Formats: sequence, C-alpha cells, structure tokens
Amino acid sequence: MVKITEYFSGFGYKVFNVPEVPTIYSTAGWNYLTPNRKLYYQGERAILETQLALENQFMKLAEVCEDPVLVVCDRGAMDISAYIKPEEWEEITHMAGTNSEALRESYDAVLHLVSAADGAEQYYTTATNATRYEQANEEGLRIARELDKKVIEAWTGHPHLRVINNHDDFDNKIKRVLTEISKVVGLPQPVQEERIFRVEIIGEIPECSESLITQTYLVAEPGSEVRLRRREWSGGKVVNVHRSKKRISETEVIETERQVDNNLYEQMLQQADPYRVTIHKKRQSFIWKGQFFQIDTFQDPVSNLVMMETKGISEQETVNFPPFVKVLEDVTGNPKYLNYNIALRH
Repeated sequence: MVKITEYFSGFGYKVFNVPEVPTIYSTAGWNYLTPNRKLYYQGERAILETQLALENQFMKLAEVCEDPVLVVCDRGAMDISAYIKPEEWEEITHMAGTNSEALRESYDAVLHLVSAADGAEQYYTTATNATRYEQANEEGLRIARELDKKVIEAWTGHPHLRVINNHDDFDNKIKRVLTEISKVVGLPQPVQEERIFRVEIIGEIPECSESLITQTYLVAEPGSEVRLRRREWSGGKVVNVHRSKKRISETEVIETERQVDNNLYEQMLQQADPYRVTIHKKRQSFIWKGQFFQIDTFQDPVSNLVMMETKGISEQETVNFPPFVKVLEDVTGNPKYLNYNIALRH
C-alpha cells in the first residue's frame, strides 16, 4: 500500500487507502474462531456493512478533491464471501441492499496477490498479522491455499481481475501491481511480454475456472489495436470488455480496458475489422505452485491449437510447469501466435 501511494503520488494523484476491515474487528476483540455461529454471522455482516460505508465515504472525499484520485482498498467486499456459507452471504448482501454482481462491478480493478502459502512457503508468516488464524504449519498452509483459491473464485467474472504470481523477489510482485493500476488509469507502462507456450493437455486440470471467449478485433488507427471480448461462464455470467492498446515508443505502451454492457457490445460489433475473423476459444485458469496460468483451447478459426500463458514471470525465472501439461514449444514473442494475427483472414 505504501509503494502504491508513493508511486502514484509522484504522478499527481491523491491516494486514499481504505484499511483492512476484518483486521479492525479482530484487533477490537471479535474472534473468527468463535463457536457461536450467530456471533460469527453478525460479525461478517458488520464487516461487510463497514467495508461498504468506508468505501462510500472515501468516494465522497474523492469527488471533492481537485487532484485526480485513487481509492485503494486493502481488501474488497467480495473477499468476505470466501469465509462464510453461500446462503449466509446471500442473506447479508440482501440485508445490505446489494448482491455479488453489484459488488464486483463497484471496483475498477481487482488485484489478487497469491498467498505466500502457495509456492513461496518459506516467506509465509503470521508475524505481520497477529489475528491471522491460518498458522505457519502444514495444516495452516493448506487452509491458506484453500482460502486463496476461494477468494479468486469470488472475484471471477470481474473484467480486470489480475492474479499476481509469487516471486522470490517481492519487488517484482509490486512492479506488476503498479503496472496493472497504470493500465486502469491510462498511464504509460513498460512493454511486457507474457510467457506463452504451445502445449498439449495430458491430464485433468484441478480446480480451474472455465469460460468461453468470443474475441472480435475492431477497426483502429495505425499503431493501435482495439479488441472486443465477451467472456461467458456456466450459470449465465457474461462480461464484455473493450480494450485498446497503443504503443507510444519502443519501450512504452498505453493499454486501457473498460467493461461494456450488452447493448453497447452489440453496437461496437458493427465496427469489426473486415480483415480479421472472430476468435472463439475455451479458457481454463488456475494456480499451480504460486504461479497463475491460463490455457486457451482454440475452436475457431483454428481448432488444433492449445496455448498456455503465464503473466508476471520474467525470462530469468523458472516456470513451474504443471504435470498435466506437455510443453511443445515456447512461442513467447513469436508473431505467428499472437491472437491479433491468428484472426487474420486468409
């Protein structure tokens, strides 16, 4: 949080940090491990209502600030849902006059830093948070990994959910956070290449989030790339995202994303690039040993291509390849495998 404040203050932003509400309640005497279910339920409801009230008040402060403002929340409202039963979550959100979809949409971006319990166990500690009940032993690590995945699942469907991998060098993790926020506010950021591999799936992928992607490229000015993406999950959840990307120098790019509703999505399809076809693919997202992976199985215009991408891993770092994936070729930086070029009409 300090790094975010320092970095964006340097660009003229006023940064408000909304504190972590569960810790406020724990340090005040409320106990996560209470056997009293009514007390636990009431505590979680209080945390949600306090979170929403704090965010609301900080947004009011932001509205009267003369400088551009960033409101950064240590935890988001949807995190709470990972810690209680689904029916209880539905009940307390209803009482608060909201629901999961509205809560996700209230944030411009969600950045999830993978727990050190998953892939960087040597750095996992409860020393920085005395109220954390997932202790630094095997059972505690297991609980922490399980909760970590539940939190990601709670936010799945947000158009700018970014999962930040574990790194031996924590500075790299922070740099990725700063880059992702820069994308949201439209600041130039260094050109970064994801690590991309052509693969074959040889086993079952455990605990993955699965979605279908329809990707259409729109007419754009030279040097720019504009993409319209519809992502659909089982259960009828649909998210449409408009992304523009413009390289302003050899080393810098401006990339912005925004969510669009179904009506605007349909209107924007009228601007489809006539030289490119629509891409259809299935995406499976998961964490393996602290690193976040996405596997795309293409259905159209090619049907024999499976690509795996991992973000935030530098060329010098080792990729923790999952055992259920056979790597055929490292295609990082190979223009042939860019979605933008795969979509070209032949």
